[in-house]
Amino acid sequence: MSPPVSVIAFSAVHRRVPVPLTACLVSFAAFWAAQRAADVSMIDLLVYRAEGEAVRAGGDLYGLRVTDADLPPTYPPFAALLFVPLTLLDTESMRVLATAGNLALLVLFVRLSLRLVGHTRVESVWWAAAVAVWCEPVWTTLRYGQINLLLAVLVLWDLSRRPGDRWAGAGIGLAAAVKLTPALFAVFLFATGVAALVRGGSGGPWLRHARGAVAWFAGVTLVTAAVLPYDSWRFWAGVMFEADRAGHPEQTANQALRGVLARLLHTPDPGGWWPACAVLVALAGLAVAVAAELRGLRDVAVVACAMTALLVSPVSWSHHWVWCVPLVLLLAARGHRRAAPAALLVFSSYALWWVPHGDGRPELRQGAVELTLSGLYAGAACAFLAYAGTARRTGAPARRQAVTNE
Repeated sequence: MSPPVSVIAFSAVHRRVPVPLTACLVSFAAFWAAQRAADVSMIDLLVYRAEGEAVRAGGDLYGLRVTDADLPPTYPPFAALLFVPLTLLDTESMRVLATAGNLALLVLFVRLSLRLVGHTRVESVWWAAAVAVWCEPVWTTLRYGQINLLLAVLVLWDLSRRPGDRWAGAGIGLAAAVKLTPALFAVFLFATGVAALVRGGSGGPWLRHARGAVAWFAGVTLVTAAVLPYDSWRFWAGVMFEADRAGHPEQTANQALRGVLARLLHTPDPGGWWPACAVLVALAGLAVAVAAELRGLRDVAVVACAMTALLVSPVSWSHHWVWCVPLVLLLAARGHRRAAPAALLVFSSYALWWVPHGDGRPELRQGAVELTLSGLYAGAACAFLAYAGTARRTGAPARRQAVTNE
């Protein structure tokens, strides 16, 4: 009697998975060893714990200055509530758990990204994660102990929900309550719903999803305001508008339009050029994302929205660009044999750190080559938006958001 088909399938998977899984574990182990050899500070993680301590002690959250770098909190107060558990850990345990947690989140992020582009083979997750961990944005995220992968996972998990799912909007709303940039995904959903209605279709699925995101964001923000009324007032009435609070805009790590313009114009204050460019790029990027979504290209739409958010944010440090992972996987899944390796090279070359940076603000005196190297991420994002505006459906089984009549 022959064994059941399910047993045969399991055996086949069991034979295939160990090699890519082993490769991933080896890559992660080498990565961890390299980070320890580099004696990474995980400085942002220390700031997060200080925020949690301020909440527990009832101190002035936004009056903090932490570590030798004199870093201030920049996230909404809801984030500080989430950081309270960090106060229960010693520094070494906190660093180990943060590293392990971020590596696990990377695997999940890769899994969600592959699902987004219609690729479901399990072994591909391990191979892709083994490579992705060495990309500069991922390396720097773990180096600083940042939360970028957590926020990206929340957004992608949310956007993988089926229309009408009761949890639709939760991931985007929570991510936006921790850090404002993901809120652009809610704007994207709302704009898509409106565009669908204008075309004579039903915008219900997108509008409900957008309302869910707004409801989750508003709910946790109001609860936080009840717990931390003074800090909430400080943030929403003033701190959120202090664009320079996070650091000098011209720093090479700032890959947002504002940073590129500051370096290009050789001034720490790009003046009216930045808001004008930001508005134009925001409108163009959202238009591209909405058009792609209505064409059934959910993968292109999501990455286009992410690139737009990173470009128009006042500060998009290099570690915020973990969205390079789905960008590269999308290009690879669509068969772009030159564009995919080129994008991977951009985000794995660490080229933005080849230019003079640091004390003395040398970024304000860059030449043409240095300006090019220090603007690679923004350039790659603009190139992707140009591609997204002309992308069409291919043979790849990319996920599609259907426009249905209610």
